[in-house]
Amino acid sequence: MVQRVRKAVFPVGGLGTRFLPATKAMPKEMLPVVDKPLIQYAVEEARAAGIEEFIFVTGRSKSAIEDHFDHSYELESTLQARGKKAQIAEVKSWMPEPGQIAYTRQQHPLGLGHAVWCARALVGDEPFAVLLADDLILADEACLKQMVDAQEKVGGNMVAAMEVPREQTSRYGVLAVETDDGRLVSARGVVEKPDPAKAPSRLCIIGRYILQPEVFDALGRIGKGAGGEIQLTDALAQLIAAKQPFHGLRFAGRRFDCGDKVGFLEANLAFALARPELGAAVKDIIKHYA
Repeated sequence: MVQRVRKAVFPVGGLGTRFLPATKAMPKEMLPVVDKPLIQYAVEEARAAGIEEFIFVTGRSKSAIEDHFDHSYELESTLQARGKKAQIAEVKSWMPEPGQIAYTRQQHPLGLGHAVWCARALVGDEPFAVLLADDLILADEACLKQMVDAQEKVGGNMVAAMEVPREQTSRYGVLAVETDDGRLVSARGVVEKPDPAKAPSRLCIIGRYILQPEVFDALGRIGKGAGGEIQLTDALAQLIAAKQPFHGLRFAGRRFDCGDKVGFLEANLAFALARPELGAAVKDIIKHYA
């Protein structure tokens, strides 16, 4: 029987240098898309997938994230006094319950694999999800929910996957495909940021993972990989070598790379257009720049 995924890890310790000076004093995960910060979209996606415990791997100057997922009594009191019931719901309805959030520090910037490894004591011996807030997904059904449903049928490890132009494969972890039914892919290997000429496929991992706890042992064994960082992809390759089931899911939805300025701007447009109260006005604005 496949164990249910109850915990999610959010690596939020990065510096966000591509968005300076905006991220000089504000975490990049707090950059807003329309009217919600990126990290809130990720947490809401996790809740929609049935996640019960939310683990943030933070770094220096990330206190704004902790404040965002806590009550602001002054604000709530002021809204209450003014009869702003809708606004009170907007700042409270999505909040996890007390005790559902935990924080740990990534004290050295050693990459995604190291950030995940830092959460090992809080995750324990059970499967868990990893969500990267930079990868924002617009979907009718939450991407992680799609993954949880698929993983319950096949077990093992699972990543969200999408095909990219071959010349872009050097930006991603790339799957070596064993079988492919058009939606679910079984992988025989994974390569981190390969030369496009040597990439085993065009099917790349984006920032959603369901992982077995054995990944922590693998992360503890491997050294630094591409870019001088501890790469999660290298640990995943060890799990595949150990014959753990490993699948990639072509999820239904649109992914926006919000670690990139153009991707972030496109996400704001797409999410605004999808909002009934904003879509028409945004279309009118776009016409002026077409």
